[in-house]
Amino acid sequence: METNCFICDKHKGIIKTAGIPIYENEYVYVGHIDRKGKGSYLGHLMIDLKRHIPTLAEMTNDEAKAFGLIISRVSKALKETENAEHIYALVSGNSVPHLHLHLIARYPNTPERYWGPTELYDWTEAPIANEEEMSSLCKRIKNYLANEVFEEA
Repeated sequence: METNCFICDKHKGIIKTAGIPIYENEYVYVGHIDRKGKGSYLGHLMIDLKRHIPTLAEMTNDEAKAFGLIISRVSKALKETENAEHIYALVSGNSVPHLHLHLIARYPNTPERYWGPTELYDWTEAPIANEEEMSSLCKRIKNYLANEVFEEA
């Protein structure tokens, strides 16, 4: 873990984010995005690699297996528990040089002009979540993952 890294500090418990942790193992951490008062789209989840590396290219094979598996499982959970019709996945690394992936649910009846992981935030009728709604969604995803039968990476 690096010093002065928001994601490392989150994993150490130094920084508290909205919602509750959804899933964590030795390789990955999953939670809801917390935009610190800017309004968070409900179902915008973050998958962080635990080890501090900047991009997908630096992952070990074990990290890559765990990362890929949790992306698939959380995407399925968003479809099953939240009725998402599509899941966007995005790695940019522009703001924080610690590998993390955005998973963003698109819900039925979202106007097509707002389709896209960044366009959803431009939609004035988008489901912007408060702390309670984020926590409820996190609990539903966490329960779904806990009850799903899967192989660890």
